Amino acid sequence: MSVATAHKWRRRFEAEGSAGLEDRSSRPLRSPARLSAEREQAILVRRDEHREGPHRIGWELGEAQSTVHAVLRRHGRARLRDLDRPTGKPVRFERDRPGELVHIDVKKQDRIPDGGGHRVLGRQAGRANRSRSRTRLGYDYLHIAVDDFSAPPTSRSTTTNAATPPAASSGAAAWFAGHGVTVERVLTDNGSCYRSGAFRTAAAALDMALKKTRPYRPQTNGKVERFNGTVNREWAYAATYSSNQARLDDLPGWLHRYNHHRRHTALKGKVPMDGLPVNNVPGNHS
Repeated sequence: MSVATAHKWRRRFEAEGSAGLEDRSSRPLRSPARLSAEREQAILVRRDEHREGPHRIGWELGEAQSTVHAVLRRHGRARLRDLDRPTGKPVRFERDRPGELVHIDVKKQDRIPDGGGHRVLGRQAGRANRSRSRTRLGYDYLHIAVDDFSAPPTSRSTTTNAATPPAASSGAAAWFAGHGVTVERVLTDNGSCYRSGAFRTAAAALDMALKKTRPYRPQTNGKVERFNGTVNREWAYAATYSSNQARLDDLPGWLHRYNHHRRHTALKGKVPMDGLPVNNVPGNHS
């Protein structure tokens, strides 16, 4: 830290003791340039009546777009794309209880060649290493299930795609059952693996109703699609792995951190496992 910062913390400790080292709000004591309450109200009224974005509101009222944006955020106005146009109310599709709907999908994942890819070896050496291994690399398939209500995901990796969705769905149902949740229905895309008789038979044996997304509308299964992006950013490409097996070995630990420790804005600061019945009992969360 800088010398000035060190002096600041020392002065606080000498004046207040340990209490002086607690975090403090960075909000200024005075904001003389802040808009008046009347002006902020005009911005909010314009937004509610016309459902316009910060640029159009700023043009109409003579305010900077950044100022309008700050006012809308300060007062908790949802983004226009998250609103139902006829009613103006935020749209959030969420089931009433865990297990009522589970989103299922398959994520095709490129394997890492032994010795590492370009993230470990650099672009040129990584391409050469992958080229030498291309005939035996293939893909991993992550079978992902995400609960619509509380959003805890479970995932397993397989080397083939066609015959494994029934086993993956049975494994997901068993995982949720172990946490006090009965899966009532599942939502999948229209892939051939989910149209198979084996998948329908497995779902019937588990007493799970099947729902399909609209063709060419992946956003219908948006929660699992969103999780797929998180998998890429926070696990698959978040570290340098020396081999494909090293990355797969890290998956269970990452899923545990995601479910038990990673807080979500969509869950108002809670972790996914907080929404499951077994984790509502005091002392069960770790």
